[in-house]
Amino acid sequence: MSKSYLESHPDENGFFGKFGGAFLPPPLEGPFAEITKEYKRLKNDPEFIAELKYVRKHYQGRPTPISYAKNLTEHCGGAKIFLKREDLNHSGAHKLNHCMAEVILAKKLGKTKVIAETGAGQHGVALATAAAYFGLECEIHMGQVDIEKEHPNVVRMKILGAKVVPATHGLQTLKEAVDSAFDAYVPQADTALFCIGSVVGPHPFPLMVRDFQSVVGHEAKEQFLEMEDALPDYVVACVGGGSNAMGIFSGFIDDKEVNLTGVEPMGRGNKLGEHAASLTYGEEGIMHGFNSIMLKDKDGEPAPVYSIGSGIDYPSVGPEQAYLSSIGRTTVGLCNDEEAVDAFYKLSQLEGIIPALESAHAVAYAMKLAKEIGPEKTILINLSGRGDKDIDFIVEHHPVPNAKF
Repeated sequence: MSKSYLESHPDENGFFGKFGGAFLPPPLEGPFAEITKEYKRLKNDPEFIAELKYVRKHYQGRPTPISYAKNLTEHCGGAKIFLKREDLNHSGAHKLNHCMAEVILAKKLGKTKVIAETGAGQHGVALATAAAYFGLECEIHMGQVDIEKEHPNVVRMKILGAKVVPATHGLQTLKEAVDSAFDAYVPQADTALFCIGSVVGPHPFPLMVRDFQSVVGHEAKEQFLEMEDALPDYVVACVGGGSNAMGIFSGFIDDKEVNLTGVEPMGRGNKLGEHAASLTYGEEGIMHGFNSIMLKDKDGEPAPVYSIGSGIDYPSVGPEQAYLSSIGRTTVGLCNDEEAVDAFYKLSQLEGIIPALESAHAVAYAMKLAKEIGPEKTILINLSGRGDKDIDFIVEHHPVPNAKF
């Protein structure tokens, strides 16, 4: 019997085709080998699985539901739109799915501290939540621009007991936060675990984070079949690094009749520095310890990027996302800032659900898609997070519309 896609990818060295791997400085080779060995042991350990199941059910509030967006569907006048409600996962986004598991891994490795980067702050809040639950120290690195933009999440992290370290070099956004976190981790690798916040970084993190996030897709498949007695025609998710997308795609990846679409941020335009659409405009390159598709400047270095969604303004993309796109299993959609803001308000005022700006990219694309494919089709969106963190920024820079849509 042939193995499923998830069982056969990546290979033992962490490659999805030519993408992935672990390109590490010598001081980190040992710690990452230790993480890989322990994860291989733990992933099939009944005690670990039981602990994770307990936490998900009794602490996180899983399974999260699927909601039929009736009003939004009627507004768009096309395909039926459904939402996988990761905004209802404890701490407000999908990120806790892998953070709880990563902190359990840290404890199994005898670590006393977790270190991570964050863009929009959702990963930072989730890791601070998990660290508080399991009694570990937590240090979060965040770009200074994002600290100011995502102030509510910064406050949440501090209340939860995390130390927030500003990244003040370069563009002061997500890439710089990753740089800062890696630099801080190197001298602390003996006592700390670097809990990468997406399906990026050196092996085994793209594999681990995907596996921990796959709960979203497995739940969604079962729930959708129960609701509609069929699989969705399209599954849509925003893509920066790609953890929420890989989470929901995992449930449908072997179902070839289901179209999987990752939506990239087009920001303010198609010039370098105005967007973060790596799969659309990027080329092969190594950054942050893995080979993938990345946006490069004229010198071949990571290019400046921008998106209104702080969690998706990253100049590369997870290696599995690059691989699936390269073999045609996934397609790439685009959404600019204006469309994301429009979707943010429409979902809020038509359904009573305030989405994260990152998730609003997927909603905006699905709204366009619904009109194109017609009323006989169905679209399932991974609503990866709620928009509490974005409301101050939105009302200041994009005032609330006068009337309901």
